[in-house]
Amino acid sequence: MAREFAQDERALILRGERGIGERKRKDISFEKAAEEFLRWAQANRKPRTYENYWWLIERLRLSFRCKNLSEIHPFLVEKHKQARIEAGARVSSNRELTCLKTMFNRCIDWRKFEGENPVRRVKLIKEPKNRLRFLSVEEERRLIAAASEPLRTIILVGIHSGLRIESEALQLTWSDVDLKRGDLTVQAAYAKNGETRTIPMNAVLRAAFRRLLTATPNAAGVVFRCWKGGKKGHPIQSLRTAFTTVCRHANVPGVSPHTLRHTFASRLAMAGVDIRTIQDLGGWKDIKVERYAHLSQQHKAAAVEKLVFESAENATTVFTTSKNHSV
Repeated sequence: MAREFAQDERALILRGERGIGERKRKDISFEKAAEEFLRWAQANRKPRTYENYWWLIERLRLSFRCKNLSEIHPFLVEKHKQARIEAGARVSSNRELTCLKTMFNRCIDWRKFEGENPVRRVKLIKEPKNRLRFLSVEEERRLIAAASEPLRTIILVGIHSGLRIESEALQLTWSDVDLKRGDLTVQAAYAKNGETRTIPMNAVLRAAFRRLLTATPNAAGVVFRCWKGGKKGHPIQSLRTAFTTVCRHANVPGVSPHTLRHTFASRLAMAGVDIRTIQDLGGWKDIKVERYAHLSQQHKAAAVEKLVFESAENATTVFTTSKNHSV
């Protein structure tokens, strides 16, 4: 028995799992891990995603920059989360922890770190589901009236095709706009779910693109370009400032470019379009698109108003029946 025990111990020692010659587990500093992670994100993720990761890593550095990954345990991660909550950044803390968890997973997969991912033992904060903002018909009218080209057409693209403005609409080329067939194509490279999708254009969108095509001589390449200023002719990279200005002039508060996409899904739902079709048109990967399919107060009011007629008819029936059978 002693001989067998000695052989087992010897095997453990040779594998570096016991006593003399114990193998040191692979470790890496937070700074090195962040550097490798951001390099990976730049090569494998969209530019906007990489930019978001960069900002999240900058925030995480404030808590973990002087440590190795082996020194970052669940308690430290929890302290970081609590500090961010106290600073009023509840939602941001979830994004930071998700980024940290992804970074640890990448380092484990790359065999640069041998250990447990500490973020797995820390619970994210439950985020409240806020009511999604969408435009009324009157708000859309004011917004379109206040906007000039090419912003006017971009707004119509968001409302009538559901494209994500900065990642999909601003990446459109004229080869993606088929006015003969009436199709709008989002290439896989720019789609959030990584799949090419084609959206039929309605009459409003077709007319908007025809007007834009007429006003754009030698139309080729990217559709939406600056029409004036120092960047005239250059592709539009972002329209947040211009969109905010137009919203202020049109007196349409509390909206962002993504509100246009919410409007698209909500109007389809109120028109009776099934959830699956809305999902396919909008390029949502899962059926959580229900959160976009909320109904307007006017739509709800119209639905409830139908009860008035039914109640009136029922009341008449009950009254007649009770009268005939009165004691």
